[in-house]
Amino acid sequence: MKTKLVILLLFISGYCNAQLNQVDHIKNLSKRVSLNARQERVGNVLQVISKAGGFYFAYNGVLFREDSLVNLNLKNVSVREVLDQLFSGKVDYKENAGYIILRYAVNHLTIEAEHIANGDNEYTISGYVVDTKTGNKVKQASVYEKKLLQAALTDNNGYFTLRFRGEHSGVILTASKETYRDTALVFLADINIKPEKYEDPDKEKGTFFSSTFGGRGIWRFLLSSKQRIQNLNIPSFLAQTPFQASFTPGLSSHGSMSASVVNKVSLNILGGYTAGTNGFEIAGAFNLTKGDIKKIQLAGLFNAVGGSVMGTQFSGAYNDVNMNVDGLQVAGLLNRVKSKVRGLQLAGVGNFVGKDSKGLQVAGLINVSKNTTGVQLAGVLNKTSGSLKGMQLAGLVNHAQKMDGFQLGIVNLADSSSGISIGLINLSNNGYRKIMAYSNEVINTNIAFKTGNAKLYTSLIAGKNFSDTAQVFTFGLGLGHDFILNKRFSIATEGTIQSVYSGHVKEANILYRLQAHLQVNALSRLTFFAGPAYSYYVKGEAVPSGNNKKEVAPSWHRQFGNGAQAWLGWNFGCMVSI
Repeated sequence: MKTKLVILLLFISGYCNAQLNQVDHIKNLSKRVSLNARQERVGNVLQVISKAGGFYFAYNGVLFREDSLVNLNLKNVSVREVLDQLFSGKVDYKENAGYIILRYAVNHLTIEAEHIANGDNEYTISGYVVDTKTGNKVKQASVYEKKLLQAALTDNNGYFTLRFRGEHSGVILTASKETYRDTALVFLADINIKPEKYEDPDKEKGTFFSSTFGGRGIWRFLLSSKQRIQNLNIPSFLAQTPFQASFTPGLSSHGSMSASVVNKVSLNILGGYTAGTNGFEIAGAFNLTKGDIKKIQLAGLFNAVGGSVMGTQFSGAYNDVNMNVDGLQVAGLLNRVKSKVRGLQLAGVGNFVGKDSKGLQVAGLINVSKNTTGVQLAGVLNKTSGSLKGMQLAGLVNHAQKMDGFQLGIVNLADSSSGISIGLINLSNNGYRKIMAYSNEVINTNIAFKTGNAKLYTSLIAGKNFSDTAQVFTFGLGLGHDFILNKRFSIATEGTIQSVYSGHVKEANILYRLQAHLQVNALSRLTFFAGPAYSYYVKGEAVPSGNNKKEVAPSWHRQFGNGAQAWLGWNFGCMVSI
């Protein structure tokens, strides 16, 4: 009996605790907090509220921009009041087990309208868009006919007017506004309210382009405020038509619905604005596209695409693609792709890829990508901020974070390198930075700076023969490869070319050497080396001068009929890693 009583008491205690916890969770929106935020990010404000209230927020990252700046100065108010001011009623709140879930506020629209026949198959539909929850008129709501591709925005009093021509068995008007559920009203037939297909408000509303394009950058200057509002109100409706003609984005054969239409052919005198093209698009100045381009797009100045390009894109100055390019992209100045490129980019100044470049980038000045598995060819600079598994060919500098491919330039840089770099200077964090001091049978004092890695390194060489009667100066370049035997021993094989100065600048003496060294690591940073060398010396016109050495070749050299000389020699010295 006692055991049963103890079990009963434990059960009652646990149940009461659970109920108390549930009550605590339900009271999260009623908790009182104080907040003083000046130009603070929305994400940071939510963290402060969460910490003060002892709960967590859960929300979809596309619900609002976390980096938006807000100003709030509130004292001892409920969490609900803070959120109402923070989101202006555009976000709904739901509590669940220690969390406040933020989601789209779901309101409903209704259309109050009448239609007036004007004769000759012409008639007008006008009326108001009303919030069914509050009864208030809704301003800047979009009212549109999907088949006829006509649209209007409500004014500050929620009023709209639409005019139609022709014979139609039915006209369906749809009212749409950001954060509201769409509704539809049928005219010229039985009048019914028909709610459109609706997705869970906890999911992302609209499309990617509605929140990014049409409201920032060059789009803001080229689109009217009405067009930008239409983007927000009608983010996901798309129609297909064979043809569009535009003078400017606001003067189009599809009117204000042009941003919701994918065309087979789009002809734009100055500039055009479309949802996409699945065929051919040409503009005298510019093309603005919310979605994808398939096949061909041409513009005299620039193309700006919110989706991807799958085909060919040409512009006189600038191409800007917000997602991927598969095909050919050509611009007189710049190409910019936010995500991936698989194909060919050609630009007079620069190509910029936000993620992967798989193909060929050719630019007069600079190529930039995150990961490169193709070829970058630039007049000045190639930069891969991630992994390079292809080739970089630059007139001046190549840079890659992780270099597993090939670099050819005057200066080659990498954070880590396991590939091959050819240039005057090749630097990487795991590569060679070695200074060599050595002597040979021609010049008694030489110094070289060795960069690269064991696969291929470059040496910058300078030397002087210190002697009262046989002075010689030399400078040159060498390439070499190290065969690593073990931690202590290695063999270096090198080829060098050096200019030899023996008294007069008019002399053009060139010394070619092939040499091999046995290298012994005496200390962690100190290496001694020695080995044989074969020299081939091409003499220029001899000009006697002072105390300089008249004959560079040693006495055991071999003379060729063309005046060149060859001999076997040696090198020995030491090398320090820095």
